[in-house]
Amino acid sequence: MSNRIEYAMYLRKSRADRDAEHHGKGETLARHEELLTALANKMNISVTDIYREIVSGETISSRPEMLKLLENIEAGRYAGVLVVEVERLARGATIDQGIVAQAFQLSNTKIITPTKTYDPNNEFDEEYFEFGLFMARREYKTINRRIQRGRIAASNEGRYVGSTAPYGYERYKIPGDKGYSLRIIPKQAEIVRLIFNLYTNGKLDEDGTRISVGTNEIANILDNMGIKPAVSQYWSSASLRDMIKNPVYIGKIRWGFDKEIKAYENGQLVKKRIRNKDCKIVEGLHEAIIDELTFSRAQEVMKSNTKNSVPSTRELRNPLSGIIYCQKCGHIMTRLGPNSKNKYSSLKCSNKSCDNISAPLYMVERKLLDSLKIWMDNYEIKLKAEQEKSISIFTDASINAVKEELDELQKQLQKTYVLLERSIYDEETFLQRNGSLKTQIQETEKILKKLKNTQIKENALLQSEKNFLPTAKDIMKGYYDLKSAAKKNELLRLLLARADYLKTEKNTRGKRENDNFTLIIYPLIPEK
Repeated sequence: MSNRIEYAMYLRKSRADRDAEHHGKGETLARHEELLTALANKMNISVTDIYREIVSGETISSRPEMLKLLENIEAGRYAGVLVVEVERLARGATIDQGIVAQAFQLSNTKIITPTKTYDPNNEFDEEYFEFGLFMARREYKTINRRIQRGRIAASNEGRYVGSTAPYGYERYKIPGDKGYSLRIIPKQAEIVRLIFNLYTNGKLDEDGTRISVGTNEIANILDNMGIKPAVSQYWSSASLRDMIKNPVYIGKIRWGFDKEIKAYENGQLVKKRIRNKDCKIVEGLHEAIIDELTFSRAQEVMKSNTKNSVPSTRELRNPLSGIIYCQKCGHIMTRLGPNSKNKYSSLKCSNKSCDNISAPLYMVERKLLDSLKIWMDNYEIKLKAEQEKSISIFTDASINAVKEELDELQKQLQKTYVLLERSIYDEETFLQRNGSLKTQIQETEKILKKLKNTQIKENALLQSEKNFLPTAKDIMKGYYDLKSAAKKNELLRLLLARADYLKTEKNTRGKRENDNFTLIIYPLIPEK
């Protein structure tokens, strides 16, 4: 060990800690800090930095304090890190656990817990630590599955499992029972009825006739009436369409409609929501705001009003269609064709209330391609550096540890037969011990199989990353030869998940070519 004398302390809540706090067990981080401070005093250790993780993140990238800690560990700043248990360091994805294990190993930094100190120079401690992280990951998945099963069961019973109530309702705890349901907010419920009435029957014209109105016009009507939505300043067409399609307003519970998926974008794990048309719908415990006949009529109107963004008779003229999003409000950026004021197409935010400034389409396209080129050059450098290291260090060590444990269990199993033959074990003791060992062997074999599958996936990912850049470069070369906006759009979608656009200052006269806007791109790198 080097002559480093600085030690750090890392504090993070688990899900169980948050549940305990709800039951009056006290603030977790404060209790853990007190425990580790006492441990440091007992060991005569001087803690110079304390990292308190306030946010709850599934991955390292979403935990800012862990990122700071790892940076300082890799710089060789600390002799050791105090933590309540090793599972607090990384309990999420296997790749994250590998990053943590490698950081401590290469920097020769000890991990100090109330029950054990892990020395990265000791191969048994190293394997024990890595195996502990693997088991923590396994427990994490088990807890998640249990929670999901509970949520599905609750929704099947008509309880509301969402964290935020839809407009028109408030969420409340069911008295004397588990779970939550919805309670009508009378004033908001009247607005919901007004929205459905306008959408299905239209608005009254001056001559007494009714004029059909869409969600965009309804948004204008509500804004002009001074009626505010639940979480923003103005109503949007998209939010109104979501309300009209939501069966919660006829007393139903919809489960699995907004399905969450995970993907890597620009090297970061992100969560996305996709709409699941085959979601489950059951009778809810709450009272309906809209009758089923009105709701059914609204769905018919919406179906008849649905149209493609590009009719089959028209050719796509925007190569960036469906790719560029407004960084201010999140709405998609759309093409505005040439007019008397501008002789060129522009890209503008589709949200009428957003003040993100438009820019010439050809300039956004040019900057997007330049950004992709820069990103690919940087990614190539990063990839070469990463491929010099083995991404399977953690998995290899874990597989070896599990194999050794499996061998030991097999030896113990064979020994039970010897002890029975020598009459050291009676029949009852033999059956009990033999059965217990067989169960342990089965469980360990399952762990080994899962680890081997993880290793296969890691190797496949490495190969996928090797193949990605040449393919991406070929796509970029072919892009410049295309004339069709539709074909260009197809190629861009092979490389990009999306890009966020922001422009806050208008161009002055004669400075149209000033690309004073920003683009944040999210390439479709191989998914981990």
